[in-house]
Amino acid sequence: MRLISWNIDSLNAALTSDSARAILSREVLSTIKELDPDIIALQETKLSIKGPTKKHLEVLVSYFPDYDLCWTSSEEPARKSYAGTMFLYKKAYQPQVSFPKIGGPEPMDSEGRIITLEFDDCFITQVYTPNAGDQLRRLAHRQVWDQKYADYLSQLDQIKPVLATGDYNVAHKEIDLAHPESNHMHAGFTDEERAGFTALLNRGFTDTFRHLHGDVEGQYTWWAQRVKTSKINNSGWRIDYWLVSNRIADKVLTSTMIDSGSRQDHTPIMMEIEL
Repeated sequence: MRLISWNIDSLNAALTSDSARAILSREVLSTIKELDPDIIALQETKLSIKGPTKKHLEVLVSYFPDYDLCWTSSEEPARKSYAGTMFLYKKAYQPQVSFPKIGGPEPMDSEGRIITLEFDDCFITQVYTPNAGDQLRRLAHRQVWDQKYADYLSQLDQIKPVLATGDYNVAHKEIDLAHPESNHMHAGFTDEERAGFTALLNRGFTDTFRHLHGDVEGQYTWWAQRVKTSKINNSGWRIDYWLVSNRIADKVLTSTMIDSGSRQDHTPIMMEIEL
């Protein structure tokens, strides 16, 4: 099974805009299409509560004609057209789909952040983890979210093995970002967020990239858009992950980043596993 996850940062912009950035986004979609994954997880879709429009669906079908999709969007009391997630999966699969709320702080739990697919042999779930925000104004709520999410994954893991992916909005260790010294206690690299991710792994989950590649340096999944040279200089962060239950870690064949060319922000990540 080949699985790809990507924080697309606005599905509408990627599918309908003619901006230079949108063109780069569609080039990434073409790359994903060529890789022919079984499942595609998208975060930060930013769709309205009504979901994809007719135009969105037409463009998605042009790229991925052999896939079904499911989605969830931000709803009150959360902001409109904020966060949001989507799965595309090959029509040969018939998973049970759920849109869990984990008891996290509002409005985080209403922002369309989690979708879970249940198969006979495993769960595949994606998350768009809340950012701690400017001046760490949401850090306290983020810590509660991390605990509730770890509880949720652990509950799934007690039933059958879990494959979990998404934008976790945290660089786990110093090796996971280019400039740890100057970013310490910034959103995504606070002691609290890093401890939350450690606690999640300690509940029985494996960071598949580190499992396969060890302490390789300079491997990132996100480069700041605001800094024009961030990707050229590889001044990035690794904040997107494929995690699996410890007991199936030895079944992971590949866990890597997909080249997104000159497009800054997130790059897709791919995992191949033999279940």
